[in-house]
Amino acid sequence: MAGRRRSDRALRDKVRSPGRPPVARQEHRRRFWALVASGLSSEDAAMGCGISQPVGFRWFREGGGMAPSHLSRSSKPPSDRYLSFAEREEIALLRVQGHGVREVARRLGRAASTISRELRRNAATRGGNLDYRATTAQWHAERAARRAKRAKLATNARLRTYVQDRLAGAVTSPGGIAVPGPAVPWKGRRHGRRQSRRWGMAWSPQQIAERLRLDFPGDATMRISHEAIYQALYVQGRGALKRELTACLRTGRALRVPRARSHSRGKAFITPEVLISERPPEVQDRAVPGHWEGDLILGLRSSAIGTLVERTTRFTMLLHLPPMEGHGVAPREKNGPALAGHGAQAVRDAITRTITSLPEQLRRSLTWDQGSEMAEHARLRIDAGLQVYFCDPRSPWQRGTNENTNGLLRQYFPRETDLSTHGEGDLAAVAAALNSRPRKTLNWKTPAEALDAAMASVHNNVATTT
Repeated sequence: MAGRRRSDRALRDKVRSPGRPPVARQEHRRRFWALVASGLSSEDAAMGCGISQPVGFRWFREGGGMAPSHLSRSSKPPSDRYLSFAEREEIALLRVQGHGVREVARRLGRAASTISRELRRNAATRGGNLDYRATTAQWHAERAARRAKRAKLATNARLRTYVQDRLAGAVTSPGGIAVPGPAVPWKGRRHGRRQSRRWGMAWSPQQIAERLRLDFPGDATMRISHEAIYQALYVQGRGALKRELTACLRTGRALRVPRARSHSRGKAFITPEVLISERPPEVQDRAVPGHWEGDLILGLRSSAIGTLVERTTRFTMLLHLPPMEGHGVAPREKNGPALAGHGAQAVRDAITRTITSLPEQLRRSLTWDQGSEMAEHARLRIDAGLQVYFCDPRSPWQRGTNENTNGLLRQYFPRETDLSTHGEGDLAAVAAALNSRPRKTLNWKTPAEALDAAMASVHNNVATTT
């Protein structure tokens, strides 16, 4: 036929131009998700694999925070029967040098028919010729390898309705009247701390998946895995469930969190040398007094009371943390001081003021959880002469003495009460009551008696050495 274009030999339908084809995009994506899985942020992972930070952030959001199944670390590598991007680059170079199909096949260790088919099917046809460029060929190959199967929730309306009703269906009263709950706009981000949440049935995806087997025992079309529901919520472009339905999940996360990143999450002010693993062995066996455990007990309206418990004698001291001037009157200044009274500076001053009333020999160490109220622990170490250590994340049992004492204190300071109504005299009276209770672990001595004995021992040792 006269005027026929050489590109017609590619034997494929016309496709819309993607603009400039991505360079080794599949390889970049694989490297990007491997770095994310190792615990890096999307920005750092993008820089690590040679792409811009906005592109990395877009990939992270499009994937819902998790790698696609074919790019995850557990997925099998591509089969050797398919040409890699490196091989396509070699083909392009050899063709520019004038080598024929059989010579290219011989150098790559491939069949000549494989190279011939590659040059025809994945050629760049924009100019009307069968030009071969590695980047364009890689884009054509990735496009052809996509799965044509649509998500199950996108094709099965009945199943999609069932899942949506269990996720975001209206909460009803015992009389069957819908209770809408607070109006919460969708912002594309996780709900804020101590803010209203959208009300819904809020079944977890696993509950929905398992309940389908009971509600539709003989209907195989009403089956879906909980992971498919998560992907329909988080992965953009699946066309099944709207992302705002993630607000009905228990976590309320707008994006999934890679496991390595959640394990490595910690406070910036905590360094390896202040972790509990570096604490001296004498602290564990309680043989030497002077090692303390501390924490905050919280109440309504951001009120708090600090607690200090000595590990050997169980002696308790309470920290008065009144709200600062301006608390609750005006919106808090961004990056300003914590006006509730239990910010880092207020807690540091309260501990220093309270614990320096003891002899230096009874101020050896303090173990705290990884709360931001201890961000100024370095200054505390200097002011109070107290070495500070931090527990591992989500490990309250590592300060079991303090946790047990906090449970006793709830008799006087119940949950869901305003702790700011208690003055410094009230706290001193409660501490005295606890310190005068006999303890079985002290052979029925009181913590006050045990501390007096410890202080007498300290004075005797000082007199002996002098």
